[in-house]
Amino acid sequence: MFGQIKRDIKAVFERDPAAKSIIEVFLSYSGLHAIWWYRVSHWLYKHKLTVTARVVSQLGRHFTGVEIHPGAIIGEGLFIDHGMGVIIGETTEIGDNVTLYQGVTLGGTGKECGKRHPTIGNNVLVGAGAKVLGSFKIGDNALIGSNAVVLKPLEPWSTAVGVPAEVVRLKGEVPPLEHDKLPDPIREHFDKLEAKIEELERKLSER
Repeated sequence: MFGQIKRDIKAVFERDPAAKSIIEVFLSYSGLHAIWWYRVSHWLYKHKLTVTARVVSQLGRHFTGVEIHPGAIIGEGLFIDHGMGVIIGETTEIGDNVTLYQGVTLGGTGKECGKRHPTIGNNVLVGAGAKVLGSFKIGDNALIGSNAVVLKPLEPWSTAVGVPAEVVRLKGEVPPLEHDKLPDPIREHFDKLEAKIEELERKLSER
């Protein structure tokens, strides 16, 4: 447990330039507190104390604004930045060194039974407000842009944006934290449509 706490704190310093000291991080990072509440509730859940586990997880939700079901499986080095509004469902599996921004939902569609929530690979980044809905795999090192809605699997090193999300880059070409450099597939479609309209107008004017 102490090793996990140490790794959780280290993840904050690795990925948040605003972190100034261990005391500050320890006392004021709600995303970090949410992970610790989860680790206690998950231990209870694994030992068949499911009601107590749910009570602990709800207390964590009350104090942090982050809802993590105690049945979720979470690896080391998870960093929840800001935290408010993050929801992680019961059958979610999260690998190591994953980053989630505020408002992220790792949920289901309401149609599945059994494994209902996504499996998130290692080193994945999920931008603010993004939703990953369904029982599929997000590959290692994938990047999901802010407010994207992901409804199908993503290959490793892919970058997905939009509603529903589309893969716009492979091989990690977009730096993980530079959201302003994410492509805009909707804008690209409009640009193509505008170019097509201009071409048609030019042809009509030539007649």
